[in-house]
Amino acid sequence: MAFLLQNLLAQKTGKILALLLAAACFVQLVMNGSISQESWTEKKYTKIPEPTVVLVWHWPFHTEFTPREDVCLKLHAIDNCILTRNRSMFDGADVVVFHHRELQTNRSSLPQQTRPPNQKWLWVSMESPTNTKRIHQYNGCFNWTMTYKADSDIFLPYGALKKNDQPSNFSIPKKSGLLTWVVSNYRRTSLRAKVHANLSKHIDIQMYGRAAGTFLPSERLLPTISRYAFYLAFENSIHKDYITEKIWRNAFIAGSVPVVLGPPRENYERFVPPDSFIHVNDFASTEELASFLTALSTNRTRYEQYFNWRKTYTVKISTEWTERLCNICTKFHELPQQKIYHNLHSWFHQQ
Repeated sequence: MAFLLQNLLAQKTGKILALLLAAACFVQLVMNGSISQESWTEKKYTKIPEPTVVLVWHWPFHTEFTPREDVCLKLHAIDNCILTRNRSMFDGADVVVFHHRELQTNRSSLPQQTRPPNQKWLWVSMESPTNTKRIHQYNGCFNWTMTYKADSDIFLPYGALKKNDQPSNFSIPKKSGLLTWVVSNYRRTSLRAKVHANLSKHIDIQMYGRAAGTFLPSERLLPTISRYAFYLAFENSIHKDYITEKIWRNAFIAGSVPVVLGPPRENYERFVPPDSFIHVNDFASTEELASFLTALSTNRTRYEQYFNWRKTYTVKISTEWTERLCNICTKFHELPQQKIYHNLHSWFHQQ
């Protein structure tokens, strides 16, 4: 028995000596700089952040799409972000997203559950105030906004210019026509319809779209526009920052110079170069505008100057709702935590 106890004691003593030796070696490595004490403690005590859970109450435009919860990482390289339509996750959601088009038709579609104390509600709309109804019903409901307005909590423009990583190989498409316009909703009393009617008295405008009885499928839209020197990027209503795909996609990406009707020139120049577009307001009359376009189309050197920005920038447009909604996670921790839109209607309509 005495021999056994001595043996166990020796084994235990050996383990203690081994641990002490290992600890001494580690301390020596830290002191020698082989191991950074700061980095070691950081790694040891750094807490992995909890994922941000974004619950989309209605997928925009009543689409039945249901995203995988890891869609933000898989498609857009945004980690720690869960995008879901699963309403059973309401109590654990950090943000609940409401697209106004769906709210506009059914006030009772808001959640009936009690909102968790720290949960944020986000109001989303890409439409202009002219085409957005019943906003006042939601005064006091929302913490944050995500719209085309630059003063939104999350700015959601229809497009943007990004600096080129390398020299551009863009070339101006060959032109066979002067001026075109693709339009579906044509109300004769609207400003854009009146400007078009007056302009067409002085210059030929080739119209496409449902309003013209010549519907263009999506695959033919840009190739058709690209054949024309100019494109009428006329907005359906005039509001600050309301600059839609009509300039970003239909004109810029197609390779046609946009003739814009929308907010003032200085508003456009916040987002695009001043020599990349022609503004209707720069001319005293539509006759003067028509003369300018006709002369410019025959001056190759002057016309090409409207594409100089292509050497530095490319157009980035976002049409995928998964990308737009996943970006909420990248902004989440920067947004004000105590904000409430007590008068959402007034904010959205202010110029």
